Amino acid sequence: MSGSNEGIKAMAELLRSGATMTDLSCPACSSPLFRSKNKGLWCAQCQKKVVVVKEDEKIEEPQMPTSLGTTETVLAAKISEINERIQKESDLDELQKLSSVLSTLLDNLDKVKKLGK
Repeated sequence: MSGSNEGIKAMAELLRSGATMTDLSCPACSSPLFRSKNKGLWCAQCQKKVVVVKEDEKIEEPQMPTSLGTTETVLAAKISEINERIQKESDLDELQKLSSVLSTLLDNLDKVKKLGK
């Protein structure tokens, strides 16, 4: 399924759950933003919370819990190691195993990054 269809389905789900579409758009993807009670201002396409800041207002960077930052660092290092092994490997069975591990590591890294936002 394409990302566009997933975004549309996520928007429809937000509307069904009682969220309202705002006149604001996501600064990253220009998709409409939704306001819900439990998520606040949300981009269904990016699957991220959006914070609106006034021009003269100071922006505070969200802090990622230390354990998530450490996990992200470890996953990135392991991804690099697997990538190096894939480049040197010629056995197809071993390449398939390494590719599977790489895919899992990338999925986990994506999950950790989403948790930190």
